[in-house]
Amino acid sequence: MDAQEGIQQSQQLILAHNVFLLKHPDFPDIEKIRIKDEVLNSVKSNDMTPYYETLVGHKLVELDQSVLDSMLAKNEDEIKKLDDKIADAEENLGESEVREAQLAKSLYYIQIGEKEKALEQLKVTESKTVAVGQKMDLVFYTLQIGFFYMDFDLISKSIDKAKSLFEGGGDWERKNRLKVYEGLYCMSTRNFKKAANLFLGSISTFTTYELFPYDTFIFYTVLTSIISLDRVSLKQKVVDAPEILTVIGKIPYLSEFLNSLYDCQYKSFFLAFAGLTEQIKLDRYLHPHFRFYMREVRTVVYSQFLESYKSVTIEAMAKAFGVTVEFIDLELARFIAAGKLHCRIDKVAGVLETNRPDGKNALYQATIKQGDFLLNRIQKLSRVIDL
Repeated sequence: MDAQEGIQQSQQLILAHNVFLLKHPDFPDIEKIRIKDEVLNSVKSNDMTPYYETLVGHKLVELDQSVLDSMLAKNEDEIKKLDDKIADAEENLGESEVREAQLAKSLYYIQIGEKEKALEQLKVTESKTVAVGQKMDLVFYTLQIGFFYMDFDLISKSIDKAKSLFEGGGDWERKNRLKVYEGLYCMSTRNFKKAANLFLGSISTFTTYELFPYDTFIFYTVLTSIISLDRVSLKQKVVDAPEILTVIGKIPYLSEFLNSLYDCQYKSFFLAFAGLTEQIKLDRYLHPHFRFYMREVRTVVYSQFLESYKSVTIEAMAKAFGVTVEFIDLELARFIAAGKLHCRIDKVAGVLETNRPDGKNALYQATIKQGDFLLNRIQKLSRVIDL
């Protein structure tokens, strides 16, 4: 795995994740001490003056004026050198060298966390760029800035721009990388179905190590697929996928989570699910959707269990899931009321009766309803004509 990666995860995205953990109320305080040191070391080593000021403003780190002054001096010195290099390239060298000098300044602004200047400088660099592949690389840098700041408007516009660039050409390697970027964007904005399809389409061609390691990619792929795919597709594309099988054992609870669902081992599924909740809660992209994801997973597993029965006792279901009758009763009541499960509870008999919707009957009812609406419109129109 490590030999294949070649590209390491972006230091900026590692930093953003560590800052997220520093803010997280459920992250252990003793671990926050270590993470805080890592954040400060990363900020100092990259001379991230603007980002350091942001962290101080949010009271995540204490202000050290000597450190701030030192980083500021280094920033000014480095930017002057980069400007001199650009001026020299414009006077004495060719367009290719000018572009490289402009790109170096863009990357430096990205490195120090100067968002607006980085985006502005990337536009300048793009004006000096002709090749589609190089323009795409600039879009990927913009996308990384977007994910660093979780700026979804910037990410969305950049993905649209990348797609329009590909209409004029572009290589498959960059197109496959864009799928992962778009998949991460979809997952971060709660479009799990589209995210799952994009991730699954990139499993065998994954090279986007600047976003996250391959293990993390498989983690996201399995989580999004479980709530998006039907049982047959899940078996074909996920459970039996060789790329997933080679990695899934390295991720705690994930193999049990996937296989116990497919094998209908519901008690084991709930145990694995409980183990995974901490990983989901402490994930920067999944955390905002934690409650939603928890509900969707339970909807999938309860629906799968009830699919096999016309009626079943609440006690039998509680036993299958390894929970109490009171818990399952309360759970099902919530999901039925929300329209997530098609069944009803006979509290007196302690029985669940399924009433799965008939697709053909629903279509027939919809047709009748639309027909009545059309007839009413025709009648109203005929009255107007008669007048």
